[in-house]
Amino acid sequence: MIRRIYIDTSVVGGFFDRVFEADTKALFERLENREVIFVISSVLEQELKNAPRRVRELLDKYDNDCFEHVLLTHEAIKLADYYIAEKVVGKTCVEDCRHIAVATLNKVDVLASWNFKHIVNLDRIKGYNGVNMKYGYATIEIRNPKELIRYEHE
Repeated sequence: MIRRIYIDTSVVGGFFDRVFEADTKALFERLENREVIFVISSVLEQELKNAPRRVRELLDKYDNDCFEHVLLTHEAIKLADYYIAEKVVGKTCVEDCRHIAVATLNKVDVLASWNFKHIVNLDRIKGYNGVNMKYGYATIEIRNPKELIRYEHE
C-alpha cells in the first residue's frame, strides 16, 4: 500500500539545506520509486511563492501523478483556529496550524515536517491531537522525514 505523506514547506526547503538535505533527498527517492505519494496543499503552494527559485521549482521536476493536491477549506481554517484558541501554539503560527488541519481533514497517513518548534514536537503533537479529539476529528501522525526513510536489511 502506498502511503500518503503530507509535506509542509520545510520539507521542500530541506532538499537544499545542508543539515536536512540527505534525509530529505532519501524521502524524495521514495517518491521517485512510487513507494509514497506526497499530499500537497494550497497552503504549501502559497508559501512556495515567496521561496527562492530552486525551492519554488523543485516539485515541478516530478510527474504530477506523484502528488495529491488538496485545498485549504473553511473547515480547515476553523480547525486551525481551534489549535490557536486552545493555545497549542500562538497566533503567529497560523500557517503551521493550517498545514496540520488540512492534513487532518484529508486523513493522510503522516504529516512530514522539519519544523521542530511548532509541528514535530511531542507537546505540540499531543496538543494538536487533543484538539482534534475534542472537536470530533481523527488524530494525526506527525514525523520528520528521517523517520520516514526505509532502511534495507543490514
